[in-house]
Amino acid sequence: MNNKINCLYCDKDEKLDNLMIEICKLDVSTLYLFKEQSHKGRCIVAYNKHVNELFELEEKELELFMKDVTKAASAIKKTFAPDKVNYGAYSDTLPHLHFHLVPKYKDGFSWGGVFEMNPQKTYLSDEEYSERIKLIKENL
Repeated sequence: MNNKINCLYCDKDEKLDNLMIEICKLDVSTLYLFKEQSHKGRCIVAYNKHVNELFELEEKELELFMKDVTKAASAIKKTFAPDKVNYGAYSDTLPHLHFHLVPKYKDGFSWGGVFEMNPQKTYLSDEEYSERIKLIKENL
């Protein structure tokens, strides 16, 4: 299957490191903190095997993946108290099953609209990333 070539989630290369930081492994996926933090606590849950669509998963794998997504979203809610968590699973240009978990806050950035990939270019220090990751892990 050649569609694995140049997949940052499979290759786990510099492209991945430039965009996100691994928080931990979940049952069938990996949880990452998205480095661009305009939406405080934004994460990605990426399925560990190279598939692109939910319907490509067997029923049990789909159940486990959605439990991972739910577990991560719950940890984000407990950690950062957003008013809503948005879920995005596009994969137009990166054909690997993953969900963006985007905390949204009333009267905050892009409330009531679709989130952008890198809206305000909000990046943190290494210490700030570490602290957010620690807090998320505590709430998983």
